[in-house]
Amino acid sequence: MSASRLTVIHQHPAQARHADPSASQTTTPDSAESTGHIPGRVQVIRRNGQITHFDPSKIMVAMTKAFLAVEGDSAGASSRIHDRVAELTEQVVGALTRRLSGGGTVHIEDIQDQVELALMRAGEHRIARDYVLYREARARERAARSAAETAAIREPHPINVTLADGSTRPLDVAHMARLLEESCRDLDAVDPNAILSDTLRNLFDGVREADVRQALVMSARTLIEREPQYSQAAARLLLDILRREALGFLDLAVGVETQADMAERYGDYFAAYIKRAADLEHLDGQLARYDLKRLGAALKPERDLQFTYLGLQTLYDRYFIHTADGIRFELPQAFFMRVAMGLAINEIEREERAIEFYELLSSFDFMCSTPTLFNSGSPRPQLSSCFLTTVPDDLDGIYSAIKDNALLSKFAGGLGNDWTRVRGMGAHIKGTNGKSQGVIPFLKVANDTAIAVNQGGRRRGAVCAYLETWHIDIEEFLDLRKNTGDDRRRTHDMNTANWVPDLFMKRVAEDGHWTLFSPDETPDLHDLTGQAFEQAYVAYEERAARGELKISKRLKAVDLWRKMLAMLFETGHPWIAFKDPCNLRYTNQHVGVVHSSNLCTEITLHTNDLEAAVCNLGSINLAAHITDKGLDTQRLRRTVRTAMRMLDNVIDYNFYNVPQARASNLRHRPVGLGLMGFQDALYRLRIPYASQEAVAFADQSTEYLSYYAIEASADLAAERGRYPSFEGSLWSQGVLPIDSIGLMEQGRGGYLQMDTSHTLDWDRLRERIQTVGMRNSNCLAIAPTATISNIVGVSQSIEPTYQNLFVKSNLSGEFTVVNPYLVADLKERGLWDAVMVNDLKYYDGSLLPIDRIPDELKELYATAFEIDPRWLVEAASRRQKWLDQAQSLNLYMQEPSGKKLDNLYKLAWVRGLKTTYYLRSMGATHVEKSTMADTGRANRLSAVGGNYLGRQTAKPSDTTDDTPAAATATPSACSILDPDCEACQ
Repeated sequence: MSASRLTVIHQHPAQARHADPSASQTTTPDSAESTGHIPGRVQVIRRNGQITHFDPSKIMVAMTKAFLAVEGDSAGASSRIHDRVAELTEQVVGALTRRLSGGGTVHIEDIQDQVELALMRAGEHRIARDYVLYREARARERAARSAAETAAIREPHPINVTLADGSTRPLDVAHMARLLEESCRDLDAVDPNAILSDTLRNLFDGVREADVRQALVMSARTLIEREPQYSQAAARLLLDILRREALGFLDLAVGVETQADMAERYGDYFAAYIKRAADLEHLDGQLARYDLKRLGAALKPERDLQFTYLGLQTLYDRYFIHTADGIRFELPQAFFMRVAMGLAINEIEREERAIEFYELLSSFDFMCSTPTLFNSGSPRPQLSSCFLTTVPDDLDGIYSAIKDNALLSKFAGGLGNDWTRVRGMGAHIKGTNGKSQGVIPFLKVANDTAIAVNQGGRRRGAVCAYLETWHIDIEEFLDLRKNTGDDRRRTHDMNTANWVPDLFMKRVAEDGHWTLFSPDETPDLHDLTGQAFEQAYVAYEERAARGELKISKRLKAVDLWRKMLAMLFETGHPWIAFKDPCNLRYTNQHVGVVHSSNLCTEITLHTNDLEAAVCNLGSINLAAHITDKGLDTQRLRRTVRTAMRMLDNVIDYNFYNVPQARASNLRHRPVGLGLMGFQDALYRLRIPYASQEAVAFADQSTEYLSYYAIEASADLAAERGRYPSFEGSLWSQGVLPIDSIGLMEQGRGGYLQMDTSHTLDWDRLRERIQTVGMRNSNCLAIAPTATISNIVGVSQSIEPTYQNLFVKSNLSGEFTVVNPYLVADLKERGLWDAVMVNDLKYYDGSLLPIDRIPDELKELYATAFEIDPRWLVEAASRRQKWLDQAQSLNLYMQEPSGKKLDNLYKLAWVRGLKTTYYLRSMGATHVEKSTMADTGRANRLSAVGGNYLGRQTAKPSDTTDDTPAAATATPSACSILDPDCEACQ
């Protein structure tokens, strides 16, 4: 599509023969019929900023003149032209108005774009070519006048803006230019004039002053797909809006027009903000008793400029403190310092520690979890991310558990509930001499409670229900997320997960039978693991065979396994998590049993009637610790030590509204330090995700993370004391996470292939722990980081790139995301242009079908669905050996099948993973194609199963000595290291 624009009146038919769709006033009876009903009140913005009514007949006149100029006005041509123009006009009007059903404005040049596009799509190439040439001629004429226009750009503009009091004044273009100049400073690929021109084009006379600033942001946003640096420019323009709102509320706006002005006033603003927020009871009054002058002086205003648009908009919409009327008066550096002050509130040198914590957060080296960012420094600082509970088998206990869910969800906690103890369908109820309806009706209540308590509107309440695979209601449990069947026995909003014992996986591998029980008749199975579980389970099977149990069912294990996988593919649930690895490697197994994971499957802590497990999360930005020489281990160590102190502080500072949570957290003090930006780190290291080098880097980076986190916890124990339940733990026995793999292998009785190599001096750390103890029962867990990674501007958690260009949707809206590393590489090769943007849109961010891109870039920038999912499992296995908890592992499969899923999840078990998270399959594209030229090619990624790959991007390597998972005494799970396996090709 031509980037040039067409002006208005045409006089000479041989030279100026294509009418501007807005110019002609001619209407015909046919035109109204052909264009149909125009929804709402649609108006046209002309080039001079004036508004005019949208008249479809003008489009018809313009297109008719275009046809006549090329084909002439013979009788034979006339009839064809009339019918063709009516058809094309209908298409143009539909394209322009389908998104404006409630009314709105459309620019005259957008109308001309649609006319040109309709001609090309219809195959009217001669008409379209002539139309394009004419537009380009007119563009050259406008270019000849550009010098004069540029000189006049700072002069008073003919557009007037409407102020808040209703008065008007001329648009101050000179101020807009100054703001853009500052916002684009140091962004070498950004053109401030492009933003200004686009903004002026979309303004109209009488526009509100506030809308002018928003229009600047929106103009920068539209250019992100062409150049990622426009994301920073859009963020800085948004910052101007935030600054005006915050300073206006605090009566500090006078004299502050730019970020440079703000830099001199940030300290004064910070003190006023803390005092006002405390007065309004949005913040704890103790924060006002800090040395605010010292803290204000420590702020670094230049760090406001490092955000991407998505990151800053997310903070503004969901995290910044606001009044009851919705006025946000918290700015980014004040936000980070507020969080740091809350976390330092119990420190002896609290100003010094607050500055240390602020430095870590504002530099993006580390970020706390969302509840901590929400609530730190507030009157009710509920900072913990995850809560795990076990539901008892009595009515009072069940509804007490649901009440606890509501209380915990109120303050942004994610929930994991163990429902295995609740008796199954048909079980005897002694109190009423009746029969139980099973666990399913109670899960429906829990589901509806999560929807009712939506965390103050900031994010939806979220809960995951876990059930062990031997429970008599497991088959109904698998159906909970189906869209068919009795809706009273469906939970459409609640997550579900299978809690799978090793014995079941063995039975599947050996094609054996499996027996389902009601837990009221087999109560000890709930608390048994490993060999003890196996012995008790076999004994119950023998009793059931003799008819000694009232409720039981025998079926083939593989049939149940197939249904589990089928439901996982069909509904995305239940997820698959493995009970025995979570328990056999559990550091605190001497005080309890892990009965479930959490909402996102990375927490593995014990629960009982007296203790609700709590975990406090934060994530290292791994990409920030990569240099030209590789992983900066010394910087990583400094970051981890401060981060662990922050997480440990959460435990004592935290607000607990459920007593079982407080008792558990203070007794065991678990934290979960994780990482994000793993894919960014690989890009910086030039390592493809689907490679042995990436697996090795996952191993190396997690070993350092684990070593430094455990070391930091030991040092905190020396300073503050060991956690109360330390004695008897695996730590106290000198068994570290790497050592506990042996315990899992012993308890499982084989069926384990897990790398156990290491590079650091773990013996020294073992001795240190046995001398001083540990401050925290658990230190490590890799969470999804879905939102905080947006704030920091890196890839989510351990995820591969979803697409290299796509539109991301969340509670803050829709955002164009383009891979900046890819853009830099394509620029270096001279390949980044409008055509490449068009191709990336068309192919949903995939490089594979684009012939001119080198193979090494296709390999480096392979997207999630182009990577063999076994690579994800192999990398996760290397991480898992260093983690004392688990990791949120999404698995991507472009063309799922029963065989592929069977192999993949068996491989996950054999490789020693504790849990898995979502199974994601390819769905319809999310890239907006309305601005993309139509080449007539079908979108081959538009539906599940639409495989266009001509080759396997993630080709398994055959250069390793690792034993493939299909080896002797192993279930038939194929390893990615086996080049002959075709299951996931």
